[in-house]
Amino acid sequence: MNDLGDQALMDLLQEGESEQVEFKESFRGSAPRTIRETICAFANDMAGTGKTGVVFIGVRDNGDIIGTQVTDELLRNLADMKYDGRITPVPSLIVQKRTFAGKDVAVILVRPSDSPPVRFDGNIHIRTGTRRGRASLQDERILRERARAGHIPFDIRPLPIAEVGDLNLLQFENEYLPRAVSPGILAANNRNRIEQLASTKMIVSVEDPTATVLGVLVLGKSPSDFVNGSYVQFLKIDGRDLADTVTDSAEIHGTISDVLRELDGKIKSHNRRSVDFTSGLVERSDTLFPLSALQQILHNAVMHRTYENTNAPVRVTWFRDRIEILSPGGPFGVVSAANFGRPGVTDYRNPNLAEALKVLGFVQRFGVGIPLARQQLRDAGHPPLEFNTDDDHVLVTIPGHTRRLAQ
Repeated sequence: MNDLGDQALMDLLQEGESEQVEFKESFRGSAPRTIRETICAFANDMAGTGKTGVVFIGVRDNGDIIGTQVTDELLRNLADMKYDGRITPVPSLIVQKRTFAGKDVAVILVRPSDSPPVRFDGNIHIRTGTRRGRASLQDERILRERARAGHIPFDIRPLPIAEVGDLNLLQFENEYLPRAVSPGILAANNRNRIEQLASTKMIVSVEDPTATVLGVLVLGKSPSDFVNGSYVQFLKIDGRDLADTVTDSAEIHGTISDVLRELDGKIKSHNRRSVDFTSGLVERSDTLFPLSALQQILHNAVMHRTYENTNAPVRVTWFRDRIEILSPGGPFGVVSAANFGRPGVTDYRNPNLAEALKVLGFVQRFGVGIPLARQQLRDAGHPPLEFNTDDDHVLVTIPGHTRRLAQ
């Protein structure tokens, strides 16, 4: 994406708006929404150019460079469009400040997605020439076929032994579809169930209704029968070592939403240090760990783990002085052992599963889970999170509160 230097961008400016280029005078008014639609369209790359799409902010429709005040706040707001969860799967984009003809311009560079179709607020946007619009059913089919022809993420590859009958269609109709697709789109078309499953990547295509990994994880009647290791093993140990007494043990199976809900119930039940009935009329619970911090890390472990070629589950081991969360699969993409957990450094092994978790309400924003957990733990007086990574796993250790452990 960094191959677009100043001269290449100037050439695009001079050529005017196109399937690859969009001009905006500012980031005010309706611009935040229309720019998101454009990012979605560039990520879908309907024309199949394979080229980086460029949004210039500070340029009139006719190509006149008027410039804009490119503040740190503006750049943060533009970059935030990648992670605010309104464009899914997460687009590949970078934001830069450039200067042309002595005037500052904000530039957004968007790479075509390897997992189309990409949606903004449940709608699939495409670009034809300089015009932006919503994709038709045929457009969606073309985008899905393009994904199948390329190197697609594991989470939307077909599971040859899984059929539509292995999916919970009632859950799809009542829980997933209304959240994944905008009400306007649902009301405007008469797609049958197979077309809807294909559109949301739960099956390969209308012509090939084989369930995908995503379909089985999100809707499967028995996901671990098809995706080995797609469960969570939970242990509560009354001590500081695995050899100490186990007070609770469970294998948590089911769809992604079933697993996370049951896991949330487990950590809530074990997270209360004491209950105070005496100091007032209202019951007060003293928790051992900030609940939201635990949820952020656990949801991350399920979302970012590898589901490919492994029988290993996510393992949650709750000791007296710490919680250890072991997630199969090492750092992925731009994330390495050296930069793991660093704010702003994130990548997605399972981009479509991440989208599904956003749809189901388990993720509000992308790329903030670990930084938010760190802050919540620090505010609650816990020692820093500890990370141990290699090619096969990520181990996160959440230390207990030092003062409470001493009591």
